[in-house]
Amino acid sequence: MKKIPLSVVVLTRNEEKNLAQSLDSVKDWVDEIVIVDDFSTDKTIDIARSYTDKIYQRRWELEGTQRNFAYSKASNDYVLSLDADERITPQLRDSIIEVLNNSPKYAGYNLSHRNFLGDYWIKWGGWYPNAKLKMFNKNKFRYEEAEYHPRAYLDGKSLTLKGDILHYNYRDFHSLFAKLNHQTDFEARKWLRDGRRMNFAICLRKMWTRFMKYYFVKKGYRDGFIGFFMALYSGMYQFYTYCKYWEAKAERIKVPNQ
Repeated sequence: MKKIPLSVVVLTRNEEKNLAQSLDSVKDWVDEIVIVDDFSTDKTIDIARSYTDKIYQRRWELEGTQRNFAYSKASNDYVLSLDADERITPQLRDSIIEVLNNSPKYAGYNLSHRNFLGDYWIKWGGWYPNAKLKMFNKNKFRYEEAEYHPRAYLDGKSLTLKGDILHYNYRDFHSLFAKLNHQTDFEARKWLRDGRRMNFAICLRKMWTRFMKYYFVKKGYRDGFIGFFMALYSGMYQFYTYCKYWEAKAERIKVPNQ
């Protein structure tokens, strides 16, 4: 298969269980793979070396900064930003090849995601198609240099392609809870830094509205127990974040005993 002028950029941190399968899904048809690693302590770097020599190690501080740095290392104008737990399906591969072989007409391309909990594809509750801007002209794109969930800025229009990314978000419930704990650490710090108005009443309202939105409005109930759990998970994200926010705010205003 002839390789196309596309740079696949992957950010890693201890991804030995995922990285090979992710890179296997692109290695035969893209002409460049770039790895930016946050000093992994497992076999991530050894695995990466079998696919590319463009490997950079850089400490992760702000997500937006790390991603912008990674894209700057790409040789091609068009970049496919792929996470280590994501894989490109044949249909999406063919869509991407067609775009690149016919001079891209858009600054960016949105790619649909099949999100998995274990082996279960979560189809409802807003989890599919869940298209995200993942392929773009690096000269017309940047992330906000924020700590977590940075905003994306694209100078131009985008189009959603046919085909999916397989996103193995969570190996199991243990993995899901670990990510929830990790992600809400960042979210609580963001609330504090932005001076967000938040109290317990607002937290309860957000928990309830999120659950109702994802379980009923977006039909999460059609995924059975998994759908119920994921709708509840969305509400619990708000609750866990609020607990950490409340604790951090209390520590800030605590007056030492005289």
